[in-house]
Amino acid sequence: MRWLRHGSAGVSGHRRCVSAADRGRRSDPSERRRRSLLRLDRELGKRNYRNALTIARQLQGKPGGLAGFGSAKQVAGSGRQRVVLEEGNNQPLAEEDIFMCTQHEAGHFLVAYLLGVLPKEYKVLKRGNSSQDQFAGGTVKFVGFEFLREVPDLDTLNESIGSTESSYRVNKRCISSKTFNNFSCVILGGLVAELLSFGYSEGLHSDVDKLERVMRWLGLTESAVKPHVKWASLNTAFILHHHHETRLQLAKAMGSGKSIGSCINIIENSLHQK
Repeated sequence: MRWLRHGSAGVSGHRRCVSAADRGRRSDPSERRRRSLLRLDRELGKRNYRNALTIARQLQGKPGGLAGFGSAKQVAGSGRQRVVLEEGNNQPLAEEDIFMCTQHEAGHFLVAYLLGVLPKEYKVLKRGNSSQDQFAGGTVKFVGFEFLREVPDLDTLNESIGSTESSYRVNKRCISSKTFNNFSCVILGGLVAELLSFGYSEGLHSDVDKLERVMRWLGLTESAVKPHVKWASLNTAFILHHHHETRLQLAKAMGSGKSIGSCINIIENSLHQK
């Protein structure tokens, strides 16, 4: 009977130990963030983008939450910042296209996240199954940029160029200046990431065309376009250069197909290591 009581006490003690360990995991900030990001992934998977954004905003700046979401330091319009091209890109030639694509998409993703724009899905360049080793393209989509569905193509905008002033009065109500500024930096994030990594860009003109379409849709004049693009480019370069190591880790995660939540967790872990 004593042996049974001893054994029973041993089992009870074991349960207490497991319970304490479980409580320890639950109180660990990184574990709380991981579980919250699993919820975010589930909402994104169900296309409940508003719910996913709510989760991100609830975690924003909280202990064990998302310290990096919307935390980017931006340059002043007249400020001067020195951004140096990165060195040491020693990728084998056969893998350079994939590396460039993952850097490009990671540039979009990271700039958006640090500006407080939530990525909702992505895909990166992967080697195709054809004998020519063709590649499928990459992309990142975001919560809050749904206004793009309303923006006409450039040909349609060119036809209505004479009505820019009236167009601006209508369309400027569709998006705030903050959304437009964030969009401009995010859309340039891919090209800037390539320039920082390689010193040149393969010129994915769809990004440039998309920015041009939005600016024309809003009716920006040529005199307004040039300083805005200059500011957005400099701001984006400053953000990506400052978070160089984080971008490399993010690109690696995206290249291996990690979920949005997992990619965010990698960003946060990288930021905490600084």
